[in-house]
Amino acid sequence: TVHRTHFKNRDMSPMLLADAPGVQNAPLPTGQGARSLYFSLYADPAAQPEVATSFIDEQIARARELPVDLPSNINDLQAWIEERTEIVGQEYRDYLAARKNGAPRRYFGTRAHALYFIKGVAPTKLVDGAWLYGLVRQWDDVAFHPLIKTYLEELGDGLPDKNHVTLYRKLLATHGCDSWDGLDDDHFLQGALQLALGHHAEHYLPEIIGYNLGYEQLPLHLLITSYELNELGIDPYYFTLHVTVDNAASGHARKAVQSVHDLMPRVGDRDAFWQRVVNGYRLNELGASTTSVIGEFDLQDELVDIMAAKSVVGKNMHSDYCRVAGRSVNDWLAEPAQIPAFLAALEEAGWIKRGEQVEHSRFWRLVEGERAEMFGVFNAYELQVLRDWITSNPEGGQAAGPRVLTARARQRTLDQHGLGTERGTAFPVRGLIRRHTGADAQDTGNELRVLEQQVAASSGKQEAMALLARLLSPEVHHTTVGLMATRMYTQLFDA
Repeated sequence: TVHRTHFKNRDMSPMLLADAPGVQNAPLPTGQGARSLYFSLYADPAAQPEVATSFIDEQIARARELPVDLPSNINDLQAWIEERTEIVGQEYRDYLAARKNGAPRRYFGTRAHALYFIKGVAPTKLVDGAWLYGLVRQWDDVAFHPLIKTYLEELGDGLPDKNHVTLYRKLLATHGCDSWDGLDDDHFLQGALQLALGHHAEHYLPEIIGYNLGYEQLPLHLLITSYELNELGIDPYYFTLHVTVDNAASGHARKAVQSVHDLMPRVGDRDAFWQRVVNGYRLNELGASTTSVIGEFDLQDELVDIMAAKSVVGKNMHSDYCRVAGRSVNDWLAEPAQIPAFLAALEEAGWIKRGEQVEHSRFWRLVEGERAEMFGVFNAYELQVLRDWITSNPEGGQAAGPRVLTARARQRTLDQHGLGTERGTAFPVRGLIRRHTGADAQDTGNELRVLEQQVAASSGKQEAMALLARLLSPEVHHTTVGLMATRMYTQLFDA
């Protein structure tokens, strides 16, 4: 049996700490992939707990072989993050200077490329903060407060226009990037790991402290992606929000360092505890990353994949008189492997004019416009991929397209015309606990009212916090009742 750390006894014996997850006697992984585990945990976190813990142990064993840049002395941690922040700041200033002098975007060649990135990191972003969920039950232990506060801020303290998952869900929906569930295993590894840690926090406290320490540092790629998304007319608010809340002076990075000190055991093998913290820090390096997702994008391949997916339905939907290069469209679409040749045939026949504005291509006019015969076949993301592919020149370069307002400029225009905000207005905050009588009290179909009644009927703060904690889970906190529970928990937590 692998002994693990439990919350209520942080002053651990050397034997307990030495026998940590990831050692040779850890349970073997069951073979369930990260993608499958991700959706299993999201649907029923309590099912097959041994699968989740085996997955964590497997990842820890992998991570132990990775190099680490942490200082050896925990008293140097704050200076370390301040030095890292200074380096990142200087590198970002260099980036901005290069852009000002005419350098191209570093990450995103086209708008479709940026949207591909948004979709590619969705499995991680949609469980943002999940690794900390299991700590919310420790609200009465002040040593856990920095980590709990970090989690509540990931949840926007219950306000939907600040809740990170709500913001990202809206970003995906706005740009037609909802179809991310078919991404490969590597894209789901970090999300599955965060969910598994969050639902088994009582076993992996040191690893969670270390993981949090790594995740909450300000990376250069966050600053650059925010800048380039805005430049391409994509609202960067989700990303810029992380730039501010993760700051090293008073934000999540500072709280992460504080938590290492507050939760370090006072007796027992402190070195073994620290080694588990280090292993948790290393877990951040596993799976797909921001830069790897950006680097894997290929415009031609992405369009081929989109067309191949459409062919499953479209292969029987075209009349026989729809012919390209002497073959019916249904015939072209009968086999997904024929899609590259089909695109080449459309180009050869003049249906698509590469390197020119999309309006010059007959195929584009079929899928987009007031009288487009195939209107609605492609969503916003797919249309952007098609647009960028058509306007790109196989020899290099891009046809001039319509001027794209930066996201911030578009927001200013909306504000100036009194049209509100793209992110929505602030959520009306109900009272902490409202007692209902008469007919109102009998209305059990209103979740918010039922929650208020249950909290009001609690025997005390301990019972109320336990009730609310269940609704702060990664699967629920962004829903209407989860948001309200977060607001109530936050108010009680700060009381």
